[in-house]
Amino acid sequence: MRRREFITLIGGAVTGWPIAARAQQSTMPVIGFLHAGSADGYARELVAVRQGLSETGYIEGQSVAIEYRWADGHYEQLPDLLADLLRHNAAVVVAATLASVAAAKQASATIPIVFELGVDPVRLGLVASLNRPGGNFTGIVNLSNTLVPKRVELIHQILPNAVSIALLLNPNGQNFKTQMDDLLAAQKSLGVQIEFLHARTASEIEAAFPKVVEQRAGSLVIGADAFLTSKHDELAALAARYGVPTIHESRAFVTAGGLMSYGADLTDAYHLAGIYAGRVLKGEKPADLPVQQSTKIELVINLKAAKALGLAFPLPLLGRADEVIE
Repeated sequence: MRRREFITLIGGAVTGWPIAARAQQSTMPVIGFLHAGSADGYARELVAVRQGLSETGYIEGQSVAIEYRWADGHYEQLPDLLADLLRHNAAVVVAATLASVAAAKQASATIPIVFELGVDPVRLGLVASLNRPGGNFTGIVNLSNTLVPKRVELIHQILPNAVSIALLLNPNGQNFKTQMDDLLAAQKSLGVQIEFLHARTASEIEAAFPKVVEQRAGSLVIGADAFLTSKHDELAALAARYGVPTIHESRAFVTAGGLMSYGADLTDAYHLAGIYAGRVLKGEKPADLPVQQSTKIELVINLKAAKALGLAFPLPLLGRADEVIE
């Protein structure tokens, strides 16, 4: 069934709900969910959000309604998407990814915002301190954005003789410059040349892989970015087609056929965000909820992909893996 037909079917089903059921839904509190990426890339994380909510007594469709808004990589749309959530009377907004949080910061100083992001919220001016946020923002910080140099190091362990590594970044991303600076530092410490490639659209992602081959880069590191993460299936397929050893932040990239991933366990971070959203609905203030840090990191390796690329993982690296796909 095509996507448009599916949406039409669902819309018709909603129209046909009994009046009492629709009235009950209208009395539920509303949580807004704002994300810079695509729903296709975050299915596991959404399950984790709902699990966190359920632990505070809220079940989607029964005791709470969730309005989802996805920018699909078009970050300039985020302010309008957030405004739409506020028109739907969202009592609290879960803003996941840095771009979504930046849009929320510009939009309101009163609506409770629970963020999920990978950078220091104090440095961004979102909160006064981690222990006492002091305003309308609180949430969860993951370590993903700080791990790009580590991904370079890991892929370099598999291809120690490679003299250059390609890095794919989204220049529209809020953390673009930070990652550039971190990678330049990693370049010096590892003694490899890093070739920077940019992709802000699906067509630019596809165009990047022939460039990796042309530049004779030994491997490709994909930067931390919501748009790039949501394209894990396309990235894995392109890496296989062009025979490029690639490392990504998302486990979903590896389960789709990619070589390896190293990044924050986002299901843990989104689960905690769901708990905080439920606590805010119950009356707690973001100003009084300490910012939490999700410290779970996972290394996932795909041996089938390695065999197709003619690569072997060093035994110490295999021993460190949280998951090995055979």
